[in-house]
Amino acid sequence: MKKLIRYFLQGLLYIAPVAVTIYVIVSTFTWLDGLLRNLEIFNTEPFSKFSFPGIGLITILLFVTLIGFLGQRLITTPISAFFSRMLEKAPLIKVIYSSVKDLLSAFVGKERKFDKPVVVALDSQGVLKRLGFITSDDLSDLGIKDEIAVYLPSSYGVLGELYIISSEKITPIDANSADVMKFIVSGGVTKVK
Repeated sequence: MKKLIRYFLQGLLYIAPVAVTIYVIVSTFTWLDGLLRNLEIFNTEPFSKFSFPGIGLITILLFVTLIGFLGQRLITTPISAFFSRMLEKAPLIKVIYSSVKDLLSAFVGKERKFDKPVVVALDSQGVLKRLGFITSDDLSDLGIKDEIAVYLPSSYGVLGELYIISSEKITPIDANSADVMKFIVSGGVTKVK
């Protein structure tokens, strides 16, 4: 009897995530598609000819994309320019804002910076090590030679520390950067593929 219960629970572990994922996807598609298809305008001529599953979702996607485009051109760009002019007048706020903005764009922006995962030896014997990311290979602008900047993220948080380290203490890792970041942030709980 215990074996049957164990097999049943094991089966649930296999089936439940797949079933829930499929259910959420189908329910979301049906709900989004039904938002516009149930409107009176889609049930009258000439729109009734074009009523097929997915038309509501396609219409919503096109509408949201158009709003995003117009928002970028008509709202974001002028506001961003105004905001930049205001930041020029407040240097301290500008330093904080630009630092946070650069950090966030390093994670999710077009210019991702955390693409060189490394292991850093923190002691002279190489016993204590941490995972991190090279953020700058050249620190000559700061007057620092033969050392590089390595960001060491903290587990279970968005904070981390920047270390200036001799390149001999760095070992590059042949791993996906996103997997390494997940591994660090999860405290080593996440499995790296």
